[in-house]
Formats: sequence, C-alpha cells, structure tokens
Amino acid sequence: MIELIMKPKRAERRPWEMFFVGLFWASVSLLLVSVIFGKNSILRSGSGLLIVIFTVICCLPFMYYIIKLEEGKDIAINDSGRLIKEHSRAVYALIWMFLGFVVAFSFWYLVLPWDLGVVSIPGNSGENFNFQIRTFCAINSPSHFDYCVEQNGVPIGTGYATGAGAVLGIFANNIYVLIFTILFSLAFGAGAMFLLVWNASVIAAAIGIFAKGDISQLPLGLMRYMIHGVPEIAAYFIGALAGGIVSVAVIRKDLRGEGTWAILQDSLLMVIIAIVILVIAALMEVYLTPLLF
Repeated sequence: MIELIMKPKRAERRPWEMFFVGLFWASVSLLLVSVIFGKNSILRSGSGLLIVIFTVICCLPFMYYIIKLEEGKDIAINDSGRLIKEHSRAVYALIWMFLGFVVAFSFWYLVLPWDLGVVSIPGNSGENFNFQIRTFCAINSPSHFDYCVEQNGVPIGTGYATGAGAVLGIFANNIYVLIFTILFSLAFGAGAMFLLVWNASVIAAAIGIFAKGDISQLPLGLMRYMIHGVPEIAAYFIGALAGGIVSVAVIRKDLRGEGTWAILQDSLLMVIIAIVILVIAALMEVYLTPLLF
C-alpha cells in the first residue's frame, strides 16, 4: 500500500515531490506516537525513538525499491559518468524527502499543544524529542549536560568551534556516521534509513531549540542548519546507496562474472564522492555558517 504512494521511477523524474512525502509521513508518525503513546508514562519515555521507528517503517519500501532500481542500473550501464548522473537522481529524491522530515519534525516541535508532551514547560524534558534533546546537549553542552536537558536543550556558553581542529573533529564525527550508514546498508539493505531519519529528528530538535518556541524563527533555523546539513545528508545518502547496491547485488546473486567489478567499482566511487562532500560540509560548518549566523 505504502509503495503505491512512493514510486522510485516517478521520484527520480520529479524529486521535489518527495519533500511532501517526507512531510506527510513524518507528521503522521509523530502524531500517531503523540496520540497513541502520549498517555502511557512508560512508552512515552521512549517517544523520541518511536517517532523515528514509525517514520522508518513508512519509508522502508521506497528505500528498498530505489536501491533495487539503482543496482539494476549498475548492471545495465557501463559508463561511470552516466552511472553517477543516474544515481544523482535518486540522491536528489532522498534529499528532498529528508528535508520533508526536518521541516515536519521542526514544525510540530514548535506548534503541538503542551499537553501532548512534544514541547514541555521548562524544567521538564520534551517527551517526543527526549532522546534528540539529550543528543543535542551531549554535542553542544557536554559540561552542563543535565542543565541543558532540564531546559529542553538550551545549552550554556554555546559558540562555534573554529580552526583546523574543529574541521577535523566535525569531519571525523561525520565519517563515523558515514561508516555506520554504509555498514547498515550492507547488512540490512534499506536499514540505513534508521540512521538518516534519526539525524533528521536531531536536526529538527536543534532547529526547534534555536527558534525558542517562535514559529516565525523556523525559516531562519532551517537555513542555519541546512547550509552544511544538506551536503552532509547528501553524503550519507550516497553512502547508503553504495552499501545498499552491494547488499541487493548479493541477494540477487549479481556479484559474479563481469558485473562484479562494475558494481564494486561504482560503490567505491560513490563512497569516495561522499567523503569529498563531507570535507566540504565540515569546512562550511566551521567557516561559512558562523559568518551568516
């Protein structure tokens, strides 16, 4: 049923439509978790993960079929340049879907009623983004983690890290995420979707914290985090496709004969491209974003 809404071939022709698909599924998942689990004190404590899991379940069919489609291109197309161009269509579609996730999560973070526990009174953690807020505080205010969590992600003494050391630190962290994304794709095919939706929810929580409950600040928050966030997530999606293509090739027994080297070469080239993009994203985060915000 879900796969009828998200068709990979249509998405590659009109990738912008995936923004609305991501917007829809993220909203449905968040509202379902809020309504179904919001009154259960035990399950409510895990809302931050439940939102991600529900969204992943909705999007897994699309991710699987688009990986399957891209793996078929590896068999049919021999020109590396043309192959990368073909894969870029899938990446564009996935980026648009990711942006839909971020906008939906950010919007609902700011506007949902207080009694649903999505945004809570200072001193109580926002239940639906509790894990995301903790992740944000661990990154941005590790020395004042407890206070940051109590204030729903408002850290003490925040500032931008600068210099080559900051670039290396951010790049190293992003490489870890890329490695896990590739490994998840190799092991579970479309399973890397979990990491990507999780990243979308953490970014959305950061945008909500930046906006400080003011919906008019949402566009500014999106710009602040998407300047370097879009290249980063593009790299992760490229890595997910690279690992997923190999995974699907193993399942379909295409890793044999002449096709073996073509598939592996294409996946390796995609990983290299992803690493280069992460270098650029780290430079943008350290040197460009602070100039604008």
